[in-house]
Amino acid sequence: MKRILIKNCRIVNEGKIYESDILVEGKFISKIESSIKINKLPCKILDAEGNYLIPGIIDDQVHFREPGLTHKGNIFSESRAAVAGGITSYFEMPNTVPNTTTIQRLDEKFEIAKNTSLANYSFMFGGTNSNLSEILKNDINDIPAVKLFLGSSTGNMLVDNLKSIENIFQNVNIPIAVHCEDEKTIKNNLINYYEKYGEDIPIQFHPEIRSEEACYISSSMAVNLAKKYNTRLHVFHLSTAKELELFNNNFPLKNKMITSEVCIHHLTFTDADYKIHGPKIKWNPAIKTGTDKEALWKAINNDLVDVIATDHAPHTFSEKLNPYTKCPSGGPLVQHSLVSVLEGFHDRKISLEKIVEKMCHNPSILFDIDKRGFIREGYYADLVLFDLNNTWKVTKENLFYKCNWSPFENKIFKSKIIFTIVNGNIVYRNGKINDSEMGMKIRFNR
Repeated sequence: MKRILIKNCRIVNEGKIYESDILVEGKFISKIESSIKINKLPCKILDAEGNYLIPGIIDDQVHFREPGLTHKGNIFSESRAAVAGGITSYFEMPNTVPNTTTIQRLDEKFEIAKNTSLANYSFMFGGTNSNLSEILKNDINDIPAVKLFLGSSTGNMLVDNLKSIENIFQNVNIPIAVHCEDEKTIKNNLINYYEKYGEDIPIQFHPEIRSEEACYISSSMAVNLAKKYNTRLHVFHLSTAKELELFNNNFPLKNKMITSEVCIHHLTFTDADYKIHGPKIKWNPAIKTGTDKEALWKAINNDLVDVIATDHAPHTFSEKLNPYTKCPSGGPLVQHSLVSVLEGFHDRKISLEKIVEKMCHNPSILFDIDKRGFIREGYYADLVLFDLNNTWKVTKENLFYKCNWSPFENKIFKSKIIFTIVNGNIVYRNGKINDSEMGMKIRFNR
């Protein structure tokens, strides 16, 4: 059995920071003690040298583009970038081509990931206006959630029939994850700007087209439906202060029926950054004001927001250079998710304990993940070691994304990931990827 002994690490886990050793045997954490002596050989010994060890990050929202859009990225390329960023598990979205809206398409993606994903994987099942019967065929322990696009997306994924939406909320007994933007509001806003500028609308108007109002109308509808039908709802990528009114922190996380997420880009950039980064930071929902950004940080710390994720969504750079109406929204983020949030720690916006809670523990709790998201004996050995004070610069040469660009290019980060372990296998260490073993299908305990 393969053994790894990690010595002299500062573990950040379950609200505490403490010094300890960790013994990994096979795929699992077998022992956590202040000083471990190994009697069984062989054993690989890693000296953490006082650096910080956390559970592997669970990213609950990524777009890895396979099948059908693999010129942008694929499960192999983007999972390599993910483990380099400390992400050991991910949930991939259904708006691939074809969409993941049937059991057959879901099984095809599981088969691809089995052979090519370096991180642990699962796939959200897409809801449409007409596939409720197919949704209900799913094994509830196989998928994290049903994903509804209440704003437009790739293919036949826009769910805009109220009766269909209500039927899904009423009948689905696993979490429903939603992209909330009101399509009618967006279309009306777009017409106004198109009449003035044509196709080449200046990028700084993106948050006025995909506006606060569009977000709030859709989010409030979803929350109201969840309350009406007692549905387990998870609202993706909040971008506005106003939407925070819809959530509360009066319950322990495990008892919350309505939860929410905020993404890296909404915590990093503001509308002032469109002048600097242009279409590189065009996302849906749009990046909004500095006031919204600060409100989102506050909501993370007071537990109105439950999860920090990426919404990693790569496009080729040439696609991002298209005029506004043809420029796709989204960008690559998984490789820089942890280090970007650690910038928040350096700026005294968030503690290390809270980072681990929002990026590791809470996704595990909210989606009932089996034996991941915590550093505990008997849990899978998904671990990340980082140096809190080791500056480095993002360049094209150190990117793992297939699209080979990043909104963080030339950014100097203060912290650096040293290694990432997935199921007891060292998949990333000091800038190098080990792709000799693949990740595992995530299981859910429901």
